Amino acid sequence: MPDAASPGSTAPDKQTFGGAHMALKTRFTETFGVEHPVVQGGMQWVGRAELVAGVANAGGLGFITALTQPTPDDLRREIDRCRKLTDKPFGVNLTILPAINPPPYAEYRQAIIDSGVKIVETAGYKPQEHVDHFKEHGIKVLHKCTAVRHALSAERMGVDGISIDGFECAGHPGEDDVPGLILIPAAADKVKIPMIASGGFGDARGLVAALALGADGINMGTRFMCTVESPIHQKIKEQIVANDERATDLIFRTMHNTSRVAKNAVSQQVVAMEKEGAKFEDVRELVAGSRGRSVYEIGDQDAGIWSAGMVQGLIHDIPTCADLITRIVREAEEIIQGRLAGMVAKKAMATA
Repeated sequence: MPDAASPGSTAPDKQTFGGAHMALKTRFTETFGVEHPVVQGGMQWVGRAELVAGVANAGGLGFITALTQPTPDDLRREIDRCRKLTDKPFGVNLTILPAINPPPYAEYRQAIIDSGVKIVETAGYKPQEHVDHFKEHGIKVLHKCTAVRHALSAERMGVDGISIDGFECAGHPGEDDVPGLILIPAAADKVKIPMIASGGFGDARGLVAALALGADGINMGTRFMCTVESPIHQKIKEQIVANDERATDLIFRTMHNTSRVAKNAVSQQVVAMEKEGAKFEDVRELVAGSRGRSVYEIGDQDAGIWSAGMVQGLIHDIPTCADLITRIVREAEEIIQGRLAGMVAKKAMATA
């Protein structure tokens, strides 16, 4: 069977289950026009065209990371490159963070609009002006956040969907330390628009659990880093497979800007320095983005800080995006229609 991650694939649009065509339909898939409720969110240095197209061709929703591209014109070229690899929907992530010298966000935003992208993932600090501008051009916005109050604020801003990020996630989990098992249903109780669950997801069990907790799909970062199409060094993919759920560190805790990263020599040094009262300027060189980028390029896991989540403990292979998404959706259907349905049937028979 042709690889569904390759252009021109003749792979079927739906997975087969019990001889019938099946797909998990949720508010998320219907609102954002994708086949499967599986998202590859923006990841710095990782969210490039080849990965995004692999996810899109497999029926998921992938996001190019805008700020990985050095300039807005580079972003335009990356969007064009992705279009040559897929004719399925994909989006662009725009993360807004406070900075002394901020990137030209308005120019990146205009590049997204000019390129005809119809889905954007926003994250970070006060995205209202970005949301307003995107909505004026008919672009659907999925906002990523780490707290129920932030999700409700984004909903009031007019976004089309929420990605709620639990404490288990790679990158910035916020400062509330609320794991997904609580955060997802707490958000589902209040958020009225489609919502996907993020942080700690990597397989079918996680997808089914997220749906049971009230989400409409899942976002995966670390799991998609560890795929054939992921544009990072093979040694780092193999390190993710080798790592377990304990192989992360939380840095910047003392600076109230917590970040979950892969545990390595550098992260351990930063944690130790923070315990001694170090400020950001004391660790600046250790955590430089250029060093983190080199990890992915040269394959030396100790070259710098790099993001990875606790879900490493559930990652045991390096599949194509097509194989990964097909497996997750198929196994999720089997859990729902088999194991869980069987529990209900047994109860019904017992009470008959």
